[in-house]
Amino acid sequence: MKKKLIRGLIFSTFAMSSLSHAMMALDDESLSKVDGQALLSMEYTQGYNSVDESGQAVDQSKVGFYKLGLEAEMELNANIKKLQLGCGGANGSGACDIDIDHISLSGLPANSNYTSDERAATSALLTNPFIEIAIKNPKSAATREVMGFRLSAEKISGLMTLGTENSNTPNGINTFSGYMKTKASAGVATTAERVMDYASTQQYIEGAVKGTLFGAEVDLPLHYKSDNYSFNLKSTTAPFTIPATVVSGNRMTDVQLKGTGTVDRLDFSGPLEAQISLLGLNINLNKDVTGYLTGLKTDITVNQSLGLIHALYLNNPASLSLQAQKILWPGAAVAAERGWWLAMEDEVDLGSITPSDKVAITDEVLKQTIAGINHDLSTNVRNCGDLIFGCVAGSALDVKEIKNPSLIDFPLNNLKLSGQEFRSNCFGGLKFC
Repeated sequence: MKKKLIRGLIFSTFAMSSLSHAMMALDDESLSKVDGQALLSMEYTQGYNSVDESGQAVDQSKVGFYKLGLEAEMELNANIKKLQLGCGGANGSGACDIDIDHISLSGLPANSNYTSDERAATSALLTNPFIEIAIKNPKSAATREVMGFRLSAEKISGLMTLGTENSNTPNGINTFSGYMKTKASAGVATTAERVMDYASTQQYIEGAVKGTLFGAEVDLPLHYKSDNYSFNLKSTTAPFTIPATVVSGNRMTDVQLKGTGTVDRLDFSGPLEAQISLLGLNINLNKDVTGYLTGLKTDITVNQSLGLIHALYLNNPASLSLQAQKILWPGAAVAAERGWWLAMEDEVDLGSITPSDKVAITDEVLKQTIAGINHDLSTNVRNCGDLIFGCVAGSALDVKEIKNPSLIDFPLNNLKLSGQEFRSNCFGGLKFC
């Protein structure tokens, strides 16, 4: 047995010896023809004076950037119950640069109606993650200084959720410092029914009617002006769009989104009382008015708490950095402000921005429609039939279509958005784990 073992060792030694003799040294020309890839890469970038996408001038001619990268793809599924960075300090007391509850990062399940278990079984994909350090005066051993560092990746693909539920109560993001650009989005708001009257608008309804007398049309419009009306506005839909929007700043708690839309046909009905002058007599009109508004354009401003944004569909470079001064990191769209900074460089998809609940039509919105209503009712005189028995004595007045091409300033505040629904990143149906 011992002899067999010795013979095996001798054979192995000679085999390795012959293999080593088979290896050959390559000259530079031969080596240049060999392809390969290192797991780790190092890169240096010299900073320079520049202007970022927001128009800020950034002087960093004395800053150099040292980057250590991992040339690989990494998968990550993670839950963070509480992330607080930069609390107090240089940016002021009483708040944090970044304060987010219940962060979850996972892959995006192929099934749009995914379950929590399906989500928890996926992982976000991080392509070429790296660490980068900003050094001031990098060529001077006596004066060089670390100005900041960032953790980043060339691209992150997956689903990031913030908070535990999509409800009317803000949860998730408390404060946010960083940069994010949302993709152009579309939604459909459904308005709630309400009453339009003088008490809500403080404006008169004005118009004119005409009719026939003994079968002949009387070309004598009867003008009316009323502060005694009560029209019930039916529920309708209002499609709207929000263009790509940049969200950038320090310790933000909310964001303002601007967009445009068109209100679909808006039916109304209700009583109106007014006085008209006929043949020198003041006569009371008592009408049950019916009709509908068309052509209402909306200039929409959405004032949204960041705590109502919960689902970010990522497919872009992202980074988390800390800097002692404003720094425009290589490849970044805008300069990172002092303190902690979270940046997502390409557009982030928020999904549908359709409000989950009906939207209230405010008094201020109604006030903007009165001028257009009065213009149409006065210039397009309605025919109410027989002058005596229809216009004066009759109770019904169908004004039909009121074309109202007004541009309405329509504010929306703190909407629960249907596109922000999400499932937890936990097995077994837990809300957070």
